[in-house]
Amino acid sequence: MAPGNAKRTPAWGPSNLHGRLIFCIFPSNFKCQIRGHRVHRVSRPQNFTDYESIKQQYSPQIPEYFNFAEDVLDVWAEKEKKGEKASNPAFWWVNDRKQEVRWSFEELGFHSRRLANVLSGACGLNQQDRVFLVLPRVPEWWLVNVACLRTGTVLLPGTSQLTARDILHRLQTSGARCVITDESLAPLLDAVASQCSSLQHKILVSPTKREGWKNFGDLVSDHECVKTRSDDPMTIFFTSGTTGSPKMTQHSHSSYGIGLTVNGRYWLDLTERDVLWNTSDTGWAKSAWSSVYAPWIQGACVFIHHMPRFDSHTVLETLSSYPISTFCTAPTAYRMLVQEDMSSYNFSNLQHCLCAGEPINPEVMGKWRNATGLDIYEGYGQTETVLIAGTFKGMKIKAGAFGKASPEYDVQVVDEAGNVLPRGVEGNLGIRVKPHKPFSLFTEYTGDPDRTAECYVGDFYLTGDRGVMDEDDYLWFVGRADDVILSAGYRIGPFEVENALIEHQAVAESAVVSSPDPIRGEVVKAFVVLTAEYKSQDQDQLKKELQTYVKKVTAPYKYPRKIEFVEQLPKTVSGKIRRVELRNKEWGRS
Repeated sequence: MAPGNAKRTPAWGPSNLHGRLIFCIFPSNFKCQIRGHRVHRVSRPQNFTDYESIKQQYSPQIPEYFNFAEDVLDVWAEKEKKGEKASNPAFWWVNDRKQEVRWSFEELGFHSRRLANVLSGACGLNQQDRVFLVLPRVPEWWLVNVACLRTGTVLLPGTSQLTARDILHRLQTSGARCVITDESLAPLLDAVASQCSSLQHKILVSPTKREGWKNFGDLVSDHECVKTRSDDPMTIFFTSGTTGSPKMTQHSHSSYGIGLTVNGRYWLDLTERDVLWNTSDTGWAKSAWSSVYAPWIQGACVFIHHMPRFDSHTVLETLSSYPISTFCTAPTAYRMLVQEDMSSYNFSNLQHCLCAGEPINPEVMGKWRNATGLDIYEGYGQTETVLIAGTFKGMKIKAGAFGKASPEYDVQVVDEAGNVLPRGVEGNLGIRVKPHKPFSLFTEYTGDPDRTAECYVGDFYLTGDRGVMDEDDYLWFVGRADDVILSAGYRIGPFEVENALIEHQAVAESAVVSSPDPIRGEVVKAFVVLTAEYKSQDQDQLKKELQTYVKKVTAPYKYPRKIEFVEQLPKTVSGKIRRVELRNKEWGRS
């Protein structure tokens, strides 16, 4: 039987854990004040005192050899054996059918070693061979992550929504020798496998058998972790492709395995007593950030609710029913959640809420605070990095800003030549890489030196985003460099217009792009998803109302001269709006 199908009984019961966290609803580190519909709860940091103390504390040491499985996970397992760790599990998985899997760090080590032996034994994979992994949020996905660490093989995660064409591109580009997936995607793999000369081994995560595939459940003897250098390649993520074709973004054992300490210890502010639920899709880097490395560095419990699709009611019910102390999801998800009636849910266990992936609208943050009593702390980063900037506990939250630079990076706003710009001046968001490149920055775009080189200008790595730094060192997002709209000499960032639109009660979601115009060159166009009560109203009148509203809350030249009402917005599977798709449609590009 595959480990994901087995129910594990921990040393403690859920009622005990639930009770312990309820006891800590308002510990001494909480300040409370009445604000909105619920008591506003402001939690003080657990791992630092304030933002300045983070910069003073953070001084990572990079050893010559490092392996996350041996140097982090196995260390926590030893602490468990000695009774030196809180009784939280390492991993807690549930689904809509009330099935559960709970593993301690020791159990996680046991199962992952058995799978590691399959990879290095039955499959004959060597260090730095590549493993293509496509699974939904099932326990086996986490086991493969750890098994690849133990064998020194390089993991290439992919989303379950890939097409046969996507899979063929990734296998041919990466040269993966092994693929691991479930029965839903196995036919697509078989359809393209003959065109992938490097592919030698196929492992199926399923209780059924399939010709030509090894079965995941056929696990055998123990495995001894290999030694990996800190700068050896560890994982390759294909970027989400919101602009251009996906790139193979390579990270080393230290860049994520040590670098994401800044996420777990400071931004997420986790301890071994915390239970973290991060909703990211398993195909994207945010799953590595907040569902593997950052929480387990801190010894926290990774909680997963496997849903066939995002469901607002299920998410709110889960937050009310389980002792989840820390919740991280995409702004898109928060936008959906605050449209529900949240008054009947109990969020007493919840202590810290965060978001990343794209900027969050202040209107959504306010609605969430009114419903839960908690602020949302925003983080900014990329597949290529760890946390670049964020709002940390104890900092003032400025609506519309995503916080201050992470202690991992020297973040500046620079011009096209890499010169640092004055405060308040819009430019490119950059990370200083000279005289020393940060160890937590990606190694390269594998097999693409030209695109790798294009990221660097002067002393900086350019993120591809436009922003502003204010006099208090807060960073403000303007838009992707290729999302900025140039209209009659004005530069207009889509995010500010989207913020204005979503404040109107008729707007559930919006995406703003450039649209061709014979006089102005291009103008602002908004694609708007209406709330249910406004869908039947006169659309021409509603367009005029929204245009007038935007003129009142932003500079008048920024208002959307074109508005199109749509049922839904195109998004990547990680929830980011695909503005490039809307923009290409407007400009007649294929």
